[in-house]
Order: sequence, then structure tokens, then C-alpha cells
Amino acid sequence: MTEILVLVDHLDGAVRKPAYELLTIARRLGTPSAVFIGGADKAAGAVESLKKYGAEKVYVVDDAQLKSYLVAPKAEALQQIAAQASPGAILITSSGEGKEIAGRLAIKLESGLITDAVDVQAGDGGPVTTQSVFAGSYTVQAKVTTGTPIITVKPNAAAPEEVAGAGAVEQFAATVSDAAKGAQIVASQPRQSTGRPELTEAAIVVSGGRGTGGDFSEVESLADALGGAVGASRAAVDSGWVPHSTQVGQTGKTVSPQLYIAAGISGAIQHRAGMQTSKTIVAINKDEEAPIFELVDFGVVGDLKAVLPAVTEQVTARKG
Repeated sequence: MTEILVLVDHLDGAVRKPAYELLTIARRLGTPSAVFIGGADKAAGAVESLKKYGAEKVYVVDDAQLKSYLVAPKAEALQQIAAQASPGAILITSSGEGKEIAGRLAIKLESGLITDAVDVQAGDGGPVTTQSVFAGSYTVQAKVTTGTPIITVKPNAAAPEEVAGAGAVEQFAATVSDAAKGAQIVASQPRQSTGRPELTEAAIVVSGGRGTGGDFSEVESLADALGGAVGASRAAVDSGWVPHSTQVGQTGKTVSPQLYIAAGISGAIQHRAGMQTSKTIVAINKDEEAPIFELVDFGVVGDLKAVLPAVTEQVTARKG
């Protein structure tokens, strides 16, 4: 079968959930091979995790010479692996860094690129993707017709499935050009942990809007009870109630969780563009004419300050 490359999304060697999702998708298309770019001392643990989700081969690239620079060296490493492997497709997590790597790689390989796919299936002539486009107004299917298909896939596009893979390790020494070293990282600071999952990766997102009046305590309590992430509308962010990192929408983050709960959010098109590919959508709003109700699977007309605590209480009770 054709080899399918998956760029591993990880945090200091700890493989993140989107990488397992991509391996699951890769099995639909061919033989999954993971590309781990990271510290040599972290590779063994990553390989053990990746083989549990079907990685037949793991290309290990020691990033000792790469990590001081921005994404260009990673794109070059992928280019060199692709030249050797001749893959049927290259799958990358649809994050800010992932899309930049994908764009650079597409130019280097002279290949077509599809970003923000919410589904990828095997098709005649190559993988067929599903995307939500034009601010979520349309859902389209597309495929790359030139070169090696390069596809960035949104988190939660597939449920990770454990299938034992061989996990054969191939050490790969990438050659980095001087041009790729043009932008160097001189300092970095880890983001303070909230204890909640990353917004774009979370299976459950609870978002608050103008209707919270600036008090996100009920939103946060329900998110914590469900083990989910906290999101917000642009109105809440612009009012200074929550940081921009929580904004969901066209000018914020795009999410596609299994469950999206919108509390006190009217549902302007800018917000809908960032969340309407969610699998199940629930809205709580006092205004029964709010546009968000046109989109939801379940709607509650009511005061979020009464509804959310009641839901949190029930969730907590059922968790025992």
C-alpha cells in the first residue's frame, strides 16, 4: 500500500491527540508512517505511543539543529523525507504552525494544498477532503490534482482508533539550508496551564458571550464538570472579559468538538464560522429569535445564569 506521512504534533515528546487522529485517517488512505521531529531523548517514548495507533514506520528527526529556528527547517525535513518515501499524501494538524509548514512544503514539492479539512476519505485519484468554506456558508469536497496531496486536518476530525503498528524506526538526518535559518528564536516562555484541554483540540467546548455580562464563572464551572475547554465570542473578548486566546470565530480559533455549548451568544456569522462544524451544538439564550438557534441541534430559551448551574449540578451528580 502507498505510504502516508503524518507529521507528529507533540509537546516536548508527549504526543498530542491530533497526531493519533491523523494516523487513524492515514489508515483509510494507505500505510501510516509518522514523522517525529523532536529531541532524541524523547523519541523512544513517542514511538511507543505512535505504534499503538497504527504507525508502521516512524521517521525520527533529531531537532537539535532545528529547534532554535522557526518552521522553515521542519518543512525542509519533511520535503527530504517525502523525496525518499514518495508518499501518497502528507497529513498535518491544522494549527497555526501546521498550516505554515504545509504551505512551505507545498511550494517546495510543487504540490497542491488543502487546509482545514474536517474529513478525509480515500477516493479515485487520491484523498477526498471535506471543508467548511466562505465563513461556514458552504461545505465542499475537494482533492489535490497536482503533486503529492498535502492536507491539514482540524482536530477532532476523526476518533483515534488503537491498532497495533510495527513502529519500525528510521533515523533521518535532515539537511537544513542557510535560507531556512533566516529567523531564529532568541527567547521563549511556556504558556501558563489552565488545567483544561487546548481549545482547538477539546472534545467538549463551553463558550460564553455577551449574555454572561462578563461573569464567566458558570461557563467555567460547566466546562470543568464536563472536562472541556472554555471558549468565548468576539463580543466577550473585545469587552476584556476573557483573553483573546479563548475567542472562537472567523477572527479567532476554529473548533470542531464533539459537543459545543454556546451560552449567551447570539450567533453572528463571524462566530458561526468558527464552530459550526461541531458534531453536536447546544445553545442557551434568552432571545428565542437569536440567529444561533438556526444552527443548533438542541436549543434552550432561558437565562444562562439559571440554566448552566442546573446543568453543572446534574453533570456532577451523574459523575458520582
